[in-house]
Amino acid sequence: MTDSDGSAGSDGSRGPEVFGDGVAVEALLREAGADAAGALWRLTGTERQLDANVVRLRPGAAVAAHVEPDLDVLVLGLAGRGTLHCAGVEHALEPGALRLLPRGAERAVAAGAEGVAYLTVHRRRPGLTVRPRP
Repeated sequence: MTDSDGSAGSDGSRGPEVFGDGVAVEALLREAGADAAGALWRLTGTERQLDANVVRLRPGAAVAAHVEPDLDVLVLGLAGRGTLHCAGVEHALEPGALRLLPRGAERAVAAGAEGVAYLTVHRRRPGLTVRPRP
């Protein structure tokens, strides 16, 4: 692992610069402004194994129902209130609420009257590859 300054860890290995990708959530939401929506922050770096995003939906906005066939997604509520629908079950999405959205399950998110911000974490998608026809 790399240390916070990006140097090699005590074991000599180099991994993703975890500390360099950190974010102070309250400051991120405040500095983004009330009108900012979508992915406000993304985990970066080419050697990482995970993808992570801080997402904000404006009041009354929604992410339409969809199915993620390949990836389990972990969702953590950060600010505001909303509703998370997963596999036909409705869950409150609020600060501190942690849910696993299993791959293959239909999911949707709806922001409440004050909007909602949440963190998503999942395994990094492999890059696209060209394969010969079967």
